[in-house]
Amino acid sequence: MLIVSGLSKAYGGNTLFTNASLRLQRGERIGLIGPNGAGKTTLFRILLGQEEADSGDIQWEKNTLTGFLPQESAPVGEETVLQLATAISPEISAVHQLFRDYPDPEHEKHHEALARYADLDGFSLEPVAKKILAGLAFKEADFLRPARTLSGGWIMRAHLARLLVQKPDLLMLDEPTNHLDLESLTWFQDHLRGYEGSVVVISHDRAFLNQLCNGIVEIAAQRIEKYPGNYDNFVTRKAERLEQQWAAYQNQQKEIERVEQFINRFRAKASKAAQVQSRIKYLDKLERIPPPERPDDTVSFRFPHPPRSGQKVITLENIEQGYDDHTVYRNLNLTLERGQRIALVGPNGAGKSTLLKILADLVPLRRGSRNPGLNLNVGYYAQQRSEQLDLNSSVYDEAAKGLTGITETDIRTLLGCFLFTGDDADKPVRILSGGEKSRLALVKLLLHPPNLLLLDEPTTHLDIASIDALIQALSNYPGTLVMVSHDVHFIQKIATSVIHVNAGQLTHYAGDYEYYLRKSGAQTARGGLIASFEDHRPTEGRKSNGSSSSADQNETPKERRRRAAEERKARAREEKSWEKKIQDLEKQIISLEEEQTRLTSQMEDPSTYNNPDRTREIRQALDQTVTKLKSLNESWEKATEQLMSFQG
Repeated sequence: MLIVSGLSKAYGGNTLFTNASLRLQRGERIGLIGPNGAGKTTLFRILLGQEEADSGDIQWEKNTLTGFLPQESAPVGEETVLQLATAISPEISAVHQLFRDYPDPEHEKHHEALARYADLDGFSLEPVAKKILAGLAFKEADFLRPARTLSGGWIMRAHLARLLVQKPDLLMLDEPTNHLDLESLTWFQDHLRGYEGSVVVISHDRAFLNQLCNGIVEIAAQRIEKYPGNYDNFVTRKAERLEQQWAAYQNQQKEIERVEQFINRFRAKASKAAQVQSRIKYLDKLERIPPPERPDDTVSFRFPHPPRSGQKVITLENIEQGYDDHTVYRNLNLTLERGQRIALVGPNGAGKSTLLKILADLVPLRRGSRNPGLNLNVGYYAQQRSEQLDLNSSVYDEAAKGLTGITETDIRTLLGCFLFTGDDADKPVRILSGGEKSRLALVKLLLHPPNLLLLDEPTTHLDIASIDALIQALSNYPGTLVMVSHDVHFIQKIATSVIHVNAGQLTHYAGDYEYYLRKSGAQTARGGLIASFEDHRPTEGRKSNGSSSSADQNETPKERRRRAAEERKARAREEKSWEKKIQDLEKQIISLEEEQTRLTSQMEDPSTYNNPDRTREIRQALDQTVTKLKSLNESWEKATEQLMSFQG
């Protein structure tokens, strides 16, 4: 379908990629990833003919139809949402314009438009468009609404619907998930998995890339590399490739050092002149392997610690809250303990964001009480938080405002992690986009951390590296955290407990996200974020809004004590099982670490390289050992977290 060869592009002194090659086959679903500014959107623009490359060749298969969704904005006129969704060609768009110009059914031009619309098969498009619009969360009442009256995010959804109705041979999507809620995202993901054409999507959502993609293309370090499989497979393959490149680089450096020592030792001896010259020519012609990036490179920060709160951070008692005639919560009871890291999950409209606002004291209560604990300091993050920024400050000055004990280097490094690199840190706040202001607000929150942190979709507008930086920062955060997020990876890394919110009811899970998925019966990791299921757990650990079920209320005290004893025994058995699993994993890890040390020692022995076959065998064995160790260590971490959930 598409062959790219020798592609290069630079802006001034900034080279995006050099001599890059890429081949795209029909039916491939490719995730295009890379750091912010690496050139992902630029590559799209070059492929679409909107921008010229400095050099290189692009060959499209004849008659290939492409459809492109930009990241931020797309044009919209006077058409309705349904007209926009069915505007799959200039001819149909022209007919839509005729309908708007001549709305009177009796007008001759209106009749001509109807006939032309039928010839273009326009009427058969409408049922398809309505189904797709519904999947993207449009209500039927929205179909005839003028598209220009929608917010920017909903306009992008309408354009996305148009592309899905159009069914181009190649869909090119620039961060489409930014505009979707969780339920729409799940529908969209499933729709793309059954898409007959090819897809190339720029996305920072690992779960989305894992579910959708059968290939990953990374733009980084001025190179474009293609990997088979989904995102998780890319991470493994890239780590293996970087380890191999590092080994090759180190081996070449040793060889260069050995040759240079020979040259320096015998340069003055006439009897060795020919050999010295031969080795000098050898070094001149040698193609040097550049030092590759290390797979374990990370940025480390030391963030200020907030004042310590009381053990009971905040308590909500018998709260009723709602908007107009709609009641969101009735008889809501919740207590947060110091150090908890809670993920709120559940279907759209269940009340997750409202609960964050109640905790932040941002919405009025109809009844009940919000009781803050000792020394409570609340920080609430949502995109509208960016409205509190000083528009006359620079990005750096706004981030550094009121800080003590943190160096300028640390502040600028943190800003760089959140995509404010170089001169971007000195831009005035007033010229930032909405997404940039949201990122700056998040940086300020990390530099001025409260002891109760409430986060509503914090990973929106962040690339993968920035999300990792946020995860690292929050991993060292000593306060209490409650979050709502559609990023499964983020929740898996941060949350130590889960509260499922459904129709104003809270169900508590005293374990991490994997524990929640197992106990709740959720079918998929993504589905667990939006599921509206009944509680599948045994009664152990189960809480709601302070009310007991009718079955619990009918129990006699003796039955209740017997059930509690059985639950304690079951909990003890499961705890013992996790302890045994951890011991078994530790034995395997120790054994593999010893094997890794032995193989590494052999690889460092210069005599090993006298036998290429033996070198290859050792390298393969070492790669397999490293991969197994990584997997076992991840299993050990999860098992340890599960055990801690029982002991905590």
